[in-house]
Amino acid sequence: MADKAEIKPKVLAYIESKRNEIVGTLRELVRIPSVTGGEGEAQKYMQRLYSGMGLKVTSQEADYARIRHHEAFVKSDFDYRGRPNIIGVMAGKPSAKSLLLNGHIDVVSPEPVAEWEFSPWEGKAVGNRLYGRGACDMKAGLIASYFALKALLESSVKPEGMVILQSVIEEEPLGGGGTLACLLDGYTADGMVIPEPNMKIVIAHPGVLFFKVKVTGRSAHAGMAHTGVNAIGKMNRVYEALVRLDERRARENHHPLFEKQSGRSCHLNIGTYQAGDWISTVAGWAELDCRLSYLPAETADEVKQQVAQAIKKTADDDQWLSQHPPEIIWYERRAEAWEQKPEDPFVQAFKSTADSTLGSDTEIVGATWGMDTRLAPYFNMPAISFGPNGGNIHGVNEYVDINSVIDCTKVLAAFIVDWCGAQKI
Repeated sequence: MADKAEIKPKVLAYIESKRNEIVGTLRELVRIPSVTGGEGEAQKYMQRLYSGMGLKVTSQEADYARIRHHEAFVKSDFDYRGRPNIIGVMAGKPSAKSLLLNGHIDVVSPEPVAEWEFSPWEGKAVGNRLYGRGACDMKAGLIASYFALKALLESSVKPEGMVILQSVIEEEPLGGGGTLACLLDGYTADGMVIPEPNMKIVIAHPGVLFFKVKVTGRSAHAGMAHTGVNAIGKMNRVYEALVRLDERRARENHHPLFEKQSGRSCHLNIGTYQAGDWISTVAGWAELDCRLSYLPAETADEVKQQVAQAIKKTADDDQWLSQHPPEIIWYERRAEAWEQKPEDPFVQAFKSTADSTLGSDTEIVGATWGMDTRLAPYFNMPAISFGPNGGNIHGVNEYVDINSVIDCTKVLAAFIVDWCGAQKI
């Protein structure tokens, strides 16, 4: 094994010297639209990057028949054809520790595009920010992983342990055709890092469930509205009940790592409200779509029961709803709650590398959104998330902090050396 104290300064200096190339590569990737379901072209780009580095590259479409039986599988609304996962492997010694650097290529819709200051597909760099849909979530992380390994190889350094790069599909809808498919195909390691946004070490996230509530009213002509029952008014009662449940859960459920990051541990968000279909008709139906998060100490069944009880209590107090109970439909889409112990050797090893590379005390926190790190325990892997900083994620004018992309690349390169070992070539 080569002297780490000699290797790392050389590698970090190389990364700094390649700042313009790193930014340029990220810009090229941002310019390729890859909204979930349409990741194919962007994956061809990642395949070219991995192949050009001399990795053993596999382009593999998920096999639905194989992955659908896994307990963590979530079906998305998209066909897997033309949407491969790209895996690049740098072989290493079996006796050395291996590392998996995973990231998702898919992004959410950029709408409303008219509200953006720059085109979401331009990759516009202004000062220390690079704007674009997916710039921060999480194409910057994918590029940081790529250049971390590339920096080693072009500095005549080879990791002793195996290093795997994965660019995966459909993380945004929590689908099973991406990371889960790769792990089931055997592309696992002694630890996994996903450079999702946020240069803090994320070791936990809540479980996430999605559900719909349906309320039926009684339609009538607007000129005889008094003979109908407006489903909007009835659904408003359900809405208020869910708001009260959200507030109660926030008061009663606490997780220090989540609150350290966002100030609150769990949320029940009412994302859409639809009702009626004609302005001159009393609304005969109404629907809410909701997202509910829960703590690792809770179970999905427990929180589902809380929702059911809150809605039933409101329905029981209303003559119409008591006779026409609201219907709750739980979607298959979900994320299991995930928690990695902060004292785990993998977490502490990464923190040591990040602290020494950045010259600061890197925080250990929890996230309040779901990530593919939740899949690691099924394959006996420790996992963390640590990636570049940015803002407006999933929103208008999403951007990534360019300096943090460079810093993240440095940390990942140093961690490959520290975790896997390294030798001069």
